[in-house]
Amino acid sequence: MKPKEITVNDRMQQGYCYLLSKPTGRCFHPDFSPERTPQQMLQMGVFGGKYMTDCRQEFPESWFRSAKLSPSHADFELNYFKVRASKPLSYWIEKGWIWDQDPRGWFQWYCRYYMGRRSEDDLRQIKRWKGMTRHIAQLKKHCCKGDLRCRPIQRQALLHWAYDSRNI
Repeated sequence: MKPKEITVNDRMQQGYCYLLSKPTGRCFHPDFSPERTPQQMLQMGVFGGKYMTDCRQEFPESWFRSAKLSPSHADFELNYFKVRASKPLSYWIEKGWIWDQDPRGWFQWYCRYYMGRRSEDDLRQIKRWKGMTRHIAQLKKHCCKGDLRCRPIQRQALLHWAYDSRNI
């Protein structure tokens, strides 16, 4: 595959360039097996619909055809589990979890990774993704299988990290 250069010019990044060096949706690190694609996540309802509203030109138009988006403000009714399950960006910055190449955080990293970008941040982000399995353990411990009303905030948080808790 011939690498393709992407240049980003949106509200949070100006002139940021990266290369797509892997086929879309393939050649993932062996420790990284997300259960939902970015498109599926956007269609199901994540981040109150606000997350990807000003950077759509960077990603395939198909991702946004049925996406639940709210350009003016986060609307947590758009989330799959109808709850708020995320902290503000300022919290993530304060924790040191946001790096300059992906100023929107993990989901931006995942979208770019899914599209074929590979970077020096991949192992750190994959480690963070794997850390979310603690919420799966909590669901298994405290919820009856298939009870989607049990722990909806944890379920929504898992969806934000490409885990699908509907079968837990």
